[in-house]
Amino acid sequence: MLMIAGMHLLGLVCVAVLIIPALREGPGAPPRNDSGSDDGGGWGPKAPPKPPAPPRGGIPLPDAVQASLRLRDHGRLTDQHPRRERRPSREPTRTPVRT
Repeated sequence: MLMIAGMHLLGLVCVAVLIIPALREGPGAPPRNDSGSDDGGGWGPKAPPKPPAPPRGGIPLPDAVQASLRLRDHGRLTDQHPRRERRPSREPTRTPVRT
């Protein structure tokens, strides 16, 4: 019975340790006004990002080999290529027969 009460007490202490910082003023709260502030504003807004540089060097992949088949229509891929011939099946190996 004493062990169960101790575990409950330990649990309450852990909950208190986690809840007390959550109830205090967090880092997301605005700073308090102090009367001596001149409200200077800091560094100002950030400059807009620079546009990306244009690609260098002409047509991309100038040495690329073009595909043998273009898939820009609604046809099927199997209709575009001829069927391959099937490999012949192997003859089964014969087991020697004693006479």
